[in-house]
Amino acid sequence: MLTIKLPSDQILPVEVGWTVRWDDEVEGCWTNHRQAHVTSRSILEMIANVLLAALPILSALNGVAAAPVNGSIYAPPPPPGGVDTNATSPAPVYAPDSDFDYQSLALALHQEWIELDLFHYGLATFSDAEFDEYGINAEQRSLIQFMANQEVGHATLISNIVGGYPGGAPKQCTYKYNFTTVPEFVDFCQRLTRWGESGVYGFLPHLDSRPAAQLLLQSISTEARQQMIFRQLSGLFPMPVYFEAGIPQTFAWTLLSPYIVSCPAENTPIAFNIFPSLTVVNGPSGIDEAFQKLPYPTGGPAITHNRTALSYPGRLVELAWETPGQVVGPYNQTTAIGDLVTTNASAPLYVAWTSQLNTTYTLLTVTGNGTGTTIQPNGTVFDSTPDDAIVNGTSFVTIVSEQLPVTSYNLSLINDYVVAGPSIYQAS
Repeated sequence: MLTIKLPSDQILPVEVGWTVRWDDEVEGCWTNHRQAHVTSRSILEMIANVLLAALPILSALNGVAAAPVNGSIYAPPPPPGGVDTNATSPAPVYAPDSDFDYQSLALALHQEWIELDLFHYGLATFSDAEFDEYGINAEQRSLIQFMANQEVGHATLISNIVGGYPGGAPKQCTYKYNFTTVPEFVDFCQRLTRWGESGVYGFLPHLDSRPAAQLLLQSISTEARQQMIFRQLSGLFPMPVYFEAGIPQTFAWTLLSPYIVSCPAENTPIAFNIFPSLTVVNGPSGIDEAFQKLPYPTGGPAITHNRTALSYPGRLVELAWETPGQVVGPYNQTTAIGDLVTTNASAPLYVAWTSQLNTTYTLLTVTGNGTGTTIQPNGTVFDSTPDDAIVNGTSFVTIVSEQLPVTSYNLSLINDYVVAGPSIYQAS
């Protein structure tokens, strides 16, 4: 019970459970919660007026109906627009709304499964002494184990989303890795989580099921942190870009499928195309074993190292690529080029550099059967960001037959013109 006792002894009851009272003896006011000595009755009257104005709100908070005193006590409506934001919107259904949704989510689940296996495999393959040699101590190994635990949650989430759709949830497969040292393991983790993260960004806004997209966003946001942590464990600058790139499902599946040996027979095959393999012959590497062995702050794992970029604009880049028609991946898919690629041998080819917000093209100089060179492009994402190179971080290069103007949202249009790739380009 709130009791406001004015000098005139007028009592104003409000059901909120505390008391304000003028005390003539001390010429002040007090509450049963705290002392607040006031030396003027006019101040107390001002307080009373404020409380009177708040009466409708206080009553509403206590379940007591009260008519508004000055205008409505209710919040105004939100701005018009948005999707599924009011009480009349349908209840969210966390399931695929189309085959496009199912296949995209199934691809993401294949990515989560290999990450779970990879993190466990690395911890089991190398001894504590081998990790210690490169500055990855017990606490950091525990972090890798925790990231593996995160993958259990991610795989469970996506399995629950797609489990009721025809085809069901893909089961975990068997895998092969080509690393033999701790630095190679950590470097492979940062590259694999890069295309896993970017692969989801590429299709996320195109899903028919917005509820499923919401949950997947909350999963992939964690993977973004994993990718940065593996860069830190490699001694690289943790986040050299201002924006993370998104890539189409075909790009992610082309990069992922070579590391999957086989999958359970009941798995529904991934429907996205696999392009011919592309290799950056003289690609920059994030592996520097001598640096990684040095104690911090000279080298080794760290929150950050202010290291020079691994590449630079104008660098000659050597490429090699396979012809289409190779049988690859766990579902015995045949590699194929884009539907609109010209087969004219004299037609020019280009290298598409996908990094941050941009896809930038450079001319490919063909030097032999399935080999060629190009030049790393120059430029920045914005004129106002001179230190943010247009090709930066863990980027993607792809050979294409057309310089198609694309942006982050419609990058999948490039699929029709892909000759080979993508491949990872470790720009920094």
